[in-house]
Amino acid sequence: MEIQEQIKAYINSQSEPKQHEMLALHQLILQALPVCKLWFFDGKNSENKTVSNPTIGYGVHTIKYTNGKINEWFKIGMSANTTGISVYILGIEDKKYLAQTYGQRLGKASISGYCIKFKTINDINIEVLAEAISTEANQTAKP
Repeated sequence: MEIQEQIKAYINSQSEPKQHEMLALHQLILQALPVCKLWFFDGKNSENKTVSNPTIGYGVHTIKYTNGKINEWFKIGMSANTTGISVYILGIEDKKYLAQTYGQRLGKASISGYCIKFKTINDINIEVLAEAISTEANQTAKP
């Protein structure tokens, strides 16, 4: 199955209103990052065991390990969870950066070092989320 089809099937598998909100966020991210690589991670490891929620990914984040190995993963991710939706912004080394930069303006969301989690898009300022996505997607790792 093609990535676009996997993304559509994943969004359509959600119950309302989460399905509608994830579709709106998907469109918002695509507007913020119009020429980005799309990813879909089904949440399963190489042994077909579930290790996380399925995630839609956008853009490219390059990870260079100390042994010299280079790996690519998505820069921005979106996933449904049991209580709402999570948006991931990878490549930020300062674990307080997201909360300090966007937290006061974002609204009712839980913010960790790389994850913005909220129950519904009605709880957050969608313009601030779009700002975080577009600004951080185009940044290299933050110190």
